[in-house]
Amino acid sequence: MTTTSSAIDPVTLEVLRNALTAAAAEMDVTVWRTSRSTIVREMLDYSTAVFDRDGFNVAQAARIPQHLNSMGAGLRTIVTDYLPLDQWAEGDVIVTNDPYCGGQHIPDLLAFRPVFVDGRRIAIVGTLCHHLDMGGMAAGSYAATATEIFQEGLRIPPLKLVSKGVLNADIMAMMRQNVRRPEILDGDLQAQLASLSVGEAGLKALAARFGADVLVEACRMLLDGSERAVRAMIGRIPDGRYSFEDFLDDDGIVPDPIRIHATIEVSGDEMVIDLSGCGPQAAGPVNATLASSASAIYYAVLSVADQPIAVNAGCYRPVSVIAPDGLIVNPRHPAPVANRIAVSHRLATTLFGALHQAVPGRVPAAYYGVSYVCSFQTIGAGGERGVLVEIEVGGSGAYDDQDGVSAWAFGMHNNASIPVEMIEADVPLTITGYGLLDGSGGAGRQRGGLGLFREWRVDSPEALFTANLERFKFRPYGLEGGEPGREGRLYLIRDGEWRPLPSKVNNLALVQGDVIRLETSGGGGYGPLAERGGADLENDRICHYA
Repeated sequence: MTTTSSAIDPVTLEVLRNALTAAAAEMDVTVWRTSRSTIVREMLDYSTAVFDRDGFNVAQAARIPQHLNSMGAGLRTIVTDYLPLDQWAEGDVIVTNDPYCGGQHIPDLLAFRPVFVDGRRIAIVGTLCHHLDMGGMAAGSYAATATEIFQEGLRIPPLKLVSKGVLNADIMAMMRQNVRRPEILDGDLQAQLASLSVGEAGLKALAARFGADVLVEACRMLLDGSERAVRAMIGRIPDGRYSFEDFLDDDGIVPDPIRIHATIEVSGDEMVIDLSGCGPQAAGPVNATLASSASAIYYAVLSVADQPIAVNAGCYRPVSVIAPDGLIVNPRHPAPVANRIAVSHRLATTLFGALHQAVPGRVPAAYYGVSYVCSFQTIGAGGERGVLVEIEVGGSGAYDDQDGVSAWAFGMHNNASIPVEMIEADVPLTITGYGLLDGSGGAGRQRGGLGLFREWRVDSPEALFTANLERFKFRPYGLEGGEPGREGRLYLIRDGEWRPLPSKVNNLALVQGDVIRLETSGGGGYGPLAERGGADLENDRICHYA
């Protein structure tokens, strides 16, 4: 079937929308099947997407909200400030991991490939993978005490890793030389390249079937359609100003809490998000570039949609963001950003709190609101290094009509658990405990989801442990009289003695037999506990959850 008219009928447009989403999903499966590291293959910390010829997201696989809502912003930064699209050729692959050049944080490597038909660029395909290690002062490139981005690992500016189909071996050698597990980096990067090739082939097949002009026009129409849908959704929210605030514990350097504040102004079919009340950029690595912060905003706004909306860059057009330079949500270079997800999570819960005022009953209580990142570098008797990065989750917040979900990825990330057997086969660590954490969910008419506990025992002669955690001081809030979830906790267990640790730890020296125990936060409750039904209370008692 070949169509040349620029007017695409609704049935064909819907077919193309699903076909573009399927192309992104095929890319997704390719990364999953060919990657090397457990953080990509098992934890699923990666994303894939399709962009129009100008770099605007039109379709995506179901992966990480933090990635997907910001990949387009990253791509637009690259083509606007570094490598204009007229310099992209068929067979090129452009990569970067620099947060100040379109990236997220240094472990996340963005890779884009243009799709050409008959010498004309018709689309771009992209992947983002969280790599196991990109160098820096702590394993996993997650230094908890970095005070400038130069300490966080190898920064790769936007450049052509592949030029007209030819891999730049010098760049690959430079990258391998600066990471702790070069063979893992190489394997995961090859998976990204394979995914881009699959995406390119899928887009070319669609162009061959429907025509390149039709595919380009369909992308434009899909963006416009999503914009109209979001404008209609915003139009159904009462006009007004809605404000809320939440707090980060600290930045790992200075012990003071950090304010996250948002005011949402709804006027007709447009929404303005003002982040001017947020705290200044931090000395430690909890800052989030504006692309990361905006990602949380788009996620929160679309989460309260009352009707299904095809998610793409058109959704973002009716939403404006005010965030002056120098704030924790929009830091100036060279502020460190390794744990930028802390701000993204807290910004999401802050926006939920404000949106609850506008659309009560549609928003849950606060979820655990932190990516519990724990990284280990094991050191063998012969000096050999092993690296493990794990990202744990907690309990989601309760809704007006149901309990929160226990130990389930929610909010800005969408991570799975790495199987115990794979961890123990890869590095000299043993998981000695793993389960739901009794009593961690906030009480209420609907109970918050439970957090979890996880324990790692060191089996190598030495190890270094780094943690970038949150919610140790400020608990996930409840709504409408619901109680907050329990705070997170971290312990070093040595010779039977439990030693509490702070939420941010950098390169803590461990010895064989030491155990690290993490306890994650539960979600907030919803409604007064006095209204909880007798059957639910009895179930809580039997299961030891209350």
